Amino acid sequence: MAQTPNGMRISEMAWQKALARDAVIRPLAFGGTLSVTERSSACKQLGLKQSRFYQLLGQFRRKPVTSSLLDETPGPEKGRRLLSPEQEAVVTQAIQETYCRRERPTITAVHDQVRLVCRERNLPAPSWKAVKVRIDQADRKKLTTAREGALAARQRFSAVVGEYSAQHAMEIVQIDHTLVDLFVVDAVNRQPLQRPWLTLAIDVASRMVAGFYLSLEHPSSASVALAIRHMVLSKGPWLAEQNVVGDWPVYGLPTAIHLDNAREFRGRALAWGVAEHGINLIHRPVARPHYGGHIERLIGTMMGAVHFLPGSTSSDIGSRGDYDPQKHAVMTFGELERRLTLEIVGRYHADIHRALKIPPRLAWEDAVLERQERLRLPYDEHRFILDFLPFEERVIRRDGLHLFGLKYWDDVLSPWTGASDKMRVRYDPRDISCVFVDGPNGESWPVRFANLGRPRITLGEHRQAVAALRTRGRQSVDEHLIFETIEAQRQIVEMAGRQTRSMRRGVERQARALAATERHTIGTTDDEDESEFLDLSPLSVEEWS
Repeated sequence: MAQTPNGMRISEMAWQKALARDAVIRPLAFGGTLSVTERSSACKQLGLKQSRFYQLLGQFRRKPVTSSLLDETPGPEKGRRLLSPEQEAVVTQAIQETYCRRERPTITAVHDQVRLVCRERNLPAPSWKAVKVRIDQADRKKLTTAREGALAARQRFSAVVGEYSAQHAMEIVQIDHTLVDLFVVDAVNRQPLQRPWLTLAIDVASRMVAGFYLSLEHPSSASVALAIRHMVLSKGPWLAEQNVVGDWPVYGLPTAIHLDNAREFRGRALAWGVAEHGINLIHRPVARPHYGGHIERLIGTMMGAVHFLPGSTSSDIGSRGDYDPQKHAVMTFGELERRLTLEIVGRYHADIHRALKIPPRLAWEDAVLERQERLRLPYDEHRFILDFLPFEERVIRRDGLHLFGLKYWDDVLSPWTGASDKMRVRYDPRDISCVFVDGPNGESWPVRFANLGRPRITLGEHRQAVAALRTRGRQSVDEHLIFETIEAQRQIVEMAGRQTRSMRRGVERQARALAATERHTIGTTDDEDESEFLDLSPLSVEEWS
């Protein structure tokens, strides 16, 4: 097969024939009236009758290109419809009633319906190909809307405009979550646990990773808060803790945080924290995922980096084949966390970014220079952490502060005992043995369980215990019952931890949550360093309300 300059596909013989005609006809086409000798000579050279010669000459004069001298292809004119109006009506109706359904029937199903109706109306049935041609010629956006919904049609056919851009460092930061394409194992028995969740933040101007947070829990406002903490504060202590040698210069309060419309991005703790520290909160338009294109591409890059690790699920089942990711999983949660840190600092920040044409590390230096002011840090790092904790408002009763059906007390609350004014009570879901009460002058006091003999527990454990008691028909649940149930559940989990993955999961989550707050002494006295109880280490977190 040969292809003409205008894209027509014809046989090599037909094209050579047209070239031979062009060599004879082109010199004669625009030279005035042909003499009898010229005409006879041309007909003889081309082996054409006089009528056919003049037909080709006319075609060439109207369109002086070689392809106009090709022999006409037999058959109907392109685009011509051969079905009768009655047959066309049957096909159109079948497309509307059968093809345009959310079950997404096949073309064969539509053709079967056409044949059935044509038989009932004594009409010749169109071919399968004729039905397919009419489906292909239909409005693709309308068909997609009918078969897959308006969202799918909008994502596939609407113009992609309005992607966020930024000129200087920390002007806009995008945050989102993803389920990591890798199974991790528990640290004790090296048995598969689950796929962790990763919360990532990216500086739009430089494409630097602004911060991240890895968790065994489903995304929540906790994930967002701890990712923001990691983003805002200096990464030096973090890198030292991860035993990673490198430079991660991104820090500071962003001008705006750009998020999607997930529930965890609409919590009042997040709204309070960003308002308190002068950060704008921007939610992308509903059903417009391309507005978060920067963070989506970063997530894709990070997941691509784990696809080569043992235990990877790959990006889809089809590419996985018979590979069992759980069977091959070898990395613990902590090892994956360190691996991601190395990937970010040692590779992603140093590689040339496809869109920027320079490494993000250099783009960050340029983006910092574009700022009119220095990068902002929280006026008080420790208070900054508290400002993003979830909170409730409670009155201080005569027998103490009541939260989650548990009692808390400290002598510092005495002046407000029995008062009608509510006080804001912040809590860390990883360890609710201590809460933080905001005073009227902006101070915050740590307040422990009223019974100091109570063990440290997570909010997740508390909720599981209450749910278990409700299931057993206990309408009134007191504090003593809650702690008895938690202790019994811990014993069950400890005994079964080596037997089932779900139990091992519970052990790992509890251990990581409580270990995260072990370094800070919640019951700090006035003489102790406040940082000890405000250092909320970015490890696994139970559910935040």
